Amino acid sequence: MVRIVLADDGIEFDGESPERGPLGGVESSIVNLTRELASRGHEVLVRNKCRVAKIIEGVDWAPIEQGLPKKADLYIANRGDKLIPLMPGARRTVFWIHNPAQYLMKWRYLSKLWRYKPAIVFIGDYHATTYPAWAPSGERIVIPYGIADEFRSVEALTEPPPPQAVFTSNPLRSLEWLLELWRTEIRPHAPKAELCLYSGAATYGAVGDAKKQEMKRVLDKAQSMSGEGVILNPPVPKAQLILAFRKSRVMLYRGDANETFCLAVGEAQAVGVPSIVGKFGSVVERVVDGVTGTIAETDQEFARAAVKLLTDEVLWREQHRAAIDQQRKWGWPEAAMAFENLIS
Repeated sequence: MVRIVLADDGIEFDGESPERGPLGGVESSIVNLTRELASRGHEVLVRNKCRVAKIIEGVDWAPIEQGLPKKADLYIANRGDKLIPLMPGARRTVFWIHNPAQYLMKWRYLSKLWRYKPAIVFIGDYHATTYPAWAPSGERIVIPYGIADEFRSVEALTEPPPPQAVFTSNPLRSLEWLLELWRTEIRPHAPKAELCLYSGAATYGAVGDAKKQEMKRVLDKAQSMSGEGVILNPPVPKAQLILAFRKSRVMLYRGDANETFCLAVGEAQAVGVPSIVGKFGSVVERVVDGVTGTIAETDQEFARAAVKLLTDEVLWREQHRAAIDQQRKWGWPEAAMAFENLIS
């Protein structure tokens, strides 16, 4: 058994947060990774902004202000530069990042990355390209997020769902664009179709609060389109999200240059929801073009592919089965094994 310590100084959450309500991708990934590492027999400690110390599914959670242990076999400093030097006694320190790496181009980050040279763990190939080759670091490693088992274990559908599309990402990531495309290019050719949105500020904690008004403007537009088949729902916990995917014929999400993994599309694909995406950021790594959905070059191609999946049951069956067969191969057991390999 080895000791693994993960430190995070972002928003408040703990290992029970996914059951209490919607949770952002980074926080969900911390919960899933540490649970999996603990289940593999390791001593796993998370020090973050949780309220109280508690053992949750074998993981030792405690407020970071209570301090970190002096030693660990693997120390994972998550996102924040102040965390990098906190465990000099660790056998190995890695710096796990999730957003485009341009934010590291500040002296407070660069100075610590130059001095301590931790391995930087990126979550995808596109993500790794966002950090310049000349910038300081130790080894550069790509470990994609796992897809949680509850998404990978959903049974295939025997009949197509009704013509319903779904969007489950940040409303500031091209939702306004999608609403306009839905109004002008998709719904006119699929008049019985609905677009169900599960989106809002709640998933993003304090970051969401800071952008709440900007999000509200986009969500108000969605609300105003109820007569055009748009149904606005708040973000929901994972169990309810799976039910939403089961009722959906297609995931529609253009993507964003700031998208470094896109759990929204990854989770939908694992449940068997064909997905239409654009060539933006990392979403091209989540879809097998022409097999589990479409990677669209233009708005017109995006709209045509959406209409096709909403109206063609034969195509939906093919891509539903292909998504289940091909998009469940990398989960948190595989990601945890990759983190274990960092120790040796």
